[in-house]
Amino acid sequence: MVSLDRFELFCAVVQAGSFTGAAVHLRQTRAAVSFNIKQLEAELGVTLLSRTTRRLALTEAGERFYGHCQQVLEHARIAIDEARGEHAGLQGCLRITSTVEYGVMVLAPALQGFCREHPDLRVRLQTHTAQADLLRDGFDVAIRLGQPHDSSYRGVCLDSYEVRLVLAPSLLAQGTDLLDNPERLAQLPQIVHSRFEQQPGWLLHDARGNEVQYQGRGERPLVADNASILRAFALTGMGVALLPSWLVAEDLACGRLLDALPSWRFARQSVYALYPDTRHVPRKVRAWIDYLKGYLQDRRPGH
Repeated sequence: MVSLDRFELFCAVVQAGSFTGAAVHLRQTRAAVSFNIKQLEAELGVTLLSRTTRRLALTEAGERFYGHCQQVLEHARIAIDEARGEHAGLQGCLRITSTVEYGVMVLAPALQGFCREHPDLRVRLQTHTAQADLLRDGFDVAIRLGQPHDSSYRGVCLDSYEVRLVLAPSLLAQGTDLLDNPERLAQLPQIVHSRFEQQPGWLLHDARGNEVQYQGRGERPLVADNASILRAFALTGMGVALLPSWLVAEDLACGRLLDALPSWRFARQSVYALYPDTRHVPRKVRAWIDYLKGYLQDRRPGH
């Protein structure tokens, strides 16, 4: 019978894209990884990987086998989790992915308390500007902002937050009537997140129910895929930027940045926990989602 360890090793090679990358991840030698893949192919009687001088590629048989391997390993993790029992402490490794900014500002302090509660559980947090594939990249849960787009995952809404159009006080030299004036603000330079580069506009509303479409028509001196970079350039007075309230709360409180539209509001955005759609949700995933939801609720004003 084929060893389950070789299933995991094969998946590591596919995800790393090389024997060397898998060896580093698994803390084995490259020779050991290569040997075990050859043994796996010999036991199965098929070639799983085509090898060139530059890269590894899955064969058609390898592609099918990789999908089955992921399912087998997931079922094995579920079996282990259930065998340990609901009353045992959390163990193993919890793999989380999110954005850089949210990881630094929110998840890092939340994980301090979570790790203290579960000392036998190892946590691996990886931040990405692009959205990771949970199954392919081996993550247990993704913390994502905005709205979920991948219906192949299960999701839990943890919290919501506001976005603010902000500017540096130095920009007010161009006129104090800029504030609360969507039309004038739209003429200023716009610092834009690449995710919203093609966004035609943003709907605004005020307390009286009035609505207006904000569409920045000024020049775009900077487009970036990282909200922290947008914030940094907004602080220099390079232009106006649409940023999440949790990222600029301190800047607004001390006056480094100003809320450009204090009487207007954009639609609230959501914080989601997404995880693979499996029959059994691992206890470590449930525990982390419940903890983070409570943590975010405690951070809300008035708590």
